Amino acid sequence: MPGICSPAPPLSLAQTPLTVDEFARWKGQRPWEAPDSWGPVALTLLVFGIVWLALLSFVSLSPPTDNIEQLTWVHSLEGGYYKHPPLPTWLFWIPTRLFGVNALTSYAVGAACTLASMAVMWRLLCRLRGEPYATIALLAALCITYYNGRLYYYNHNVVLMVFVAASAAIYWQAFRTGLTRWWLALGLAMGLGALAKYQIAVSVACILAFWLHQRSWRVLAQRRGLLLAALVSMLVFTPHVLWLRAHDFAPIQYATSTSLGLHAQGLHRWFESMHWLVDQLLNRALPAWILLGLTVYHLRRQAPRGHAPPSKTVPETAPASRAFLLIYGFGPLVFMVAMGLLTGAELQLHWGTPFLLFAVPAVMELAGQRVAWRAVSRRSVYLAFAALQVVLLLQDGLSSPRGPTVFQDGHWRMFDSAALAQAVEGPARAALNGDICVVSGPPAVAGALALQLADRPKVLIDGRYDRSPWVAPSLVSRCGALEIREGPVLAGWTAAGPRFPSLSWVAEPPVGAPFKSFAQSPTRPSLGGKMPLRRLPTAPHARAPAPG
Repeated sequence: MPGICSPAPPLSLAQTPLTVDEFARWKGQRPWEAPDSWGPVALTLLVFGIVWLALLSFVSLSPPTDNIEQLTWVHSLEGGYYKHPPLPTWLFWIPTRLFGVNALTSYAVGAACTLASMAVMWRLLCRLRGEPYATIALLAALCITYYNGRLYYYNHNVVLMVFVAASAAIYWQAFRTGLTRWWLALGLAMGLGALAKYQIAVSVACILAFWLHQRSWRVLAQRRGLLLAALVSMLVFTPHVLWLRAHDFAPIQYATSTSLGLHAQGLHRWFESMHWLVDQLLNRALPAWILLGLTVYHLRRQAPRGHAPPSKTVPETAPASRAFLLIYGFGPLVFMVAMGLLTGAELQLHWGTPFLLFAVPAVMELAGQRVAWRAVSRRSVYLAFAALQVVLLLQDGLSSPRGPTVFQDGHWRMFDSAALAQAVEGPARAALNGDICVVSGPPAVAGALALQLADRPKVLIDGRYDRSPWVAPSLVSRCGALEIREGPVLAGWTAAGPRFPSLSWVAEPPVGAPFKSFAQSPTRPSLGGKMPLRRLPTAPHARAPAPG
């Protein structure tokens, strides 16, 4: 988009309400011109994605549990799911129709979301600080371990990240121009972000903080625009609110019964909050700071040889854009820590995924004009980036199931779902006298097993129909179900084998099959402690338990 003309002398606030053009000149914004070509950055993102996906798909014996969740849920498009709002599953539906419900599809969609977010951030930074600055920030952000070692994750956090980045870019345009179309686009982005994950509230807080910091309430176009964006976002979110009311606010109940409902006290509350912050900045983002440090070191070394331009060629930083980047970079970190300290909630480490990429330009802003980012040699930055990526690739490969035993990290990707399917499939099909239509049990284990079975059965999460609307009671009555559980082997159950000492399974035959029904067995456990399959209908006309 075309930039604004050279700034005019500042206007007095006594002239408010200002026109859009006057407001832009009053703020003194001078956005950089758009880059000549997307080519180098697009190639960087493409190569980065291919290399990391090739490694991650090779070293993982099972997809991430979040991918399994989406591969399970995508069998039915709903207005919401028991843990989260529905947009990630809706977006996933088309790729699965084209390429199948499989792990590779989820890997590709997850990577596309992450890389698209990076591209949006890069484009925004090009407008604010120019292409060299934006490219350094992009390469540093790609070093954050959320975005390389977890590139194949497809979950609500990575979809939310798209809308966090998009809302930041759109809001800057709305703020800078005041045009109605940008405020409408901002409302749409925020509404869709809320349909991805309720944590879009963190971005809303950043927008409000910047709006207040810039005293935008003094400008009529800014007041009207923010109200318009709020109305549009609420309109987009309203259908999900209706679903929530009809389903007893299941995702809210899930959140308050897990992380948000722990209410840590005293020093433990401080410890957990500080642990979260330190993990984000000094663990996940550490490779990014290393890259920035190497960049500054190279710049300092070349300065005595006269390669760096004199300081007068380094353009001034517009105060509003500096505040914008600092708020978007550090605001989410402050918000999360404040929530942990004030409510005692258990802050999940992965909650930083949608927001941490903006911490990179925020740290670069702290350096101010002491670092001439535009003078950095692009070649040296790419070499440092490539070296860091090699180290990260080696670390990920060595700690994976394909690496030496001494380095293996024991994470979920070590779970050999193909071996479990091989051990269970034959006996289960024989016990069911036919195809395996349904697998019931803990969502991660049951979902991973279902992906490996030739019949590609549906998953009945913890034996609960209210959490599994894609499974009809009539399907279980007609085909039976393969149940799997974690814990000691009980009477009537079969151990999954020496490689899976904590797992056992049993086949629930179809209704009317010449086989003893486990509904009559007093030893049969309740899966997940919630709703056991013994509550399945015993006749075709029986009703399933009510949702919720």
